[in-house]
Amino acid sequence: MSNIALIATLLVIMALAYHLGLTRSRAVAAEHDVRMHSRPGYYGALVALWCGLPALALFILWSLLAPQLIDMLVVQQLPPELVAGMNEREMATLLRRITALANERNVAGGGSPEELAAAAHMARLQTFQNTTLIALMAVVAVVGLVLARRRVSPQWRARNHVEKVISIALASCSAIAIFTTVGIVLSMLGEALKFFSFISPAEFFFGTTWNPRFSTSGTDAQGEFGLLPLLWGTMMVSIIALLVAIPVGLMTAIYMAEYAPPWLRSVAKPIIEVLAGIPTIVYGFFALIVIGPFLSSLGDVVGINIRTTSALTAGLVMGIMIIPFVSSLSDDIITQVPKSLRDGALGLGATKSETIRQVVLPAALPGIVGAFLLAASRAIGETMIVVLAAGNNPVLHGNPFEAVSTITVTIVNQLTGDMDFASPQSLVAFALGLTLFVITLGLNVIALVVVRKYRQQYE
Repeated sequence: MSNIALIATLLVIMALAYHLGLTRSRAVAAEHDVRMHSRPGYYGALVALWCGLPALALFILWSLLAPQLIDMLVVQQLPPELVAGMNEREMATLLRRITALANERNVAGGGSPEELAAAAHMARLQTFQNTTLIALMAVVAVVGLVLARRRVSPQWRARNHVEKVISIALASCSAIAIFTTVGIVLSMLGEALKFFSFISPAEFFFGTTWNPRFSTSGTDAQGEFGLLPLLWGTMMVSIIALLVAIPVGLMTAIYMAEYAPPWLRSVAKPIIEVLAGIPTIVYGFFALIVIGPFLSSLGDVVGINIRTTSALTAGLVMGIMIIPFVSSLSDDIITQVPKSLRDGALGLGATKSETIRQVVLPAALPGIVGAFLLAASRAIGETMIVVLAAGNNPVLHGNPFEAVSTITVTIVNQLTGDMDFASPQSLVAFALGLTLFVITLGLNVIALVVVRKYRQQYE
């Protein structure tokens, strides 16, 4: 039985346990003619939790430990002359081949007799552990169901226990999100510190030349790793994108919130928000195939040399992509401005446009500024559009019609191909990622501070 089928079966058993706990609580209340501490649904939920949580914990623990135990038993069965002298990487490769053979997948060379024998042994162990896991989970689930059902009584505080479990689950989800963020930062920080053991931070953050000189030697620190050309390329593309997205998005939000009839708003707003759901690789192809050649031909008409892959091409298409971020957030903020402010301005003789300019927009300005900053962070972190449409020219220049290289493009380039991850040419990608993380985090923090500091509370 697969893991998905096993979890589905456990959920079915929990549903049955919920029904049994529900009916048991009602029977106890009717039998003793007393009022139960909690509603019947809480008793059903608690019985289901007693049934499912121990079995689920067993499943998780078993899934973590059983593969390692099986690998250890399989290695013990291998001939000593086969594993003699193998390092950790070679042993991992051998175990992957044996696992593939045990799961009846093809491997290169078909497998040696020793590997086939080990695969057969692994298959037997996997069958045994699956059978044992199913039996243990069934026993644990049934025992939990019986014990919980017997405990159903008027004094059993089922609601308190269920709400405590829910609180623990919510706190665990929050902790997972926090620890994931911390783990990402620490992983990037550790690799970035290794990079700075080769290149000084001053040379990296203030250097004006980017020329990593790819090398497969982990001790070859030759090359120039100046961040400024990449940072300026990122800023140039993002500025162009914001020059497109901010006016178009804000005007769209004002029209949708203040002028559009309800039927048009109900149709146009979802269509505009579809832009946010289009994969960025599609935007990249659109920029490379349509917008780039169009701008190049337009430049030939007016006598300007515009490259097909340039900062302007990437910025225009990225601006189109982030229009929904600006328009949707701004629209939501504008519509939250109380109608009483509008009525007061109109009652004093202001026109509709004057009311929007002098009352509505100032009241919604903190939220709108926050929307702009969030859109900016989205533009700075974009990858696929700039990979395809911005070119790859890590040179410090101010011409938006020429190709540029951004931080995200360089990260992709540095981690593409067969590279030694102990070399500065690869480790620099983590330093770039950490820099980009700090920039976007700073923009998000500024947006939150602006919104919280200047937000007005309306009744």
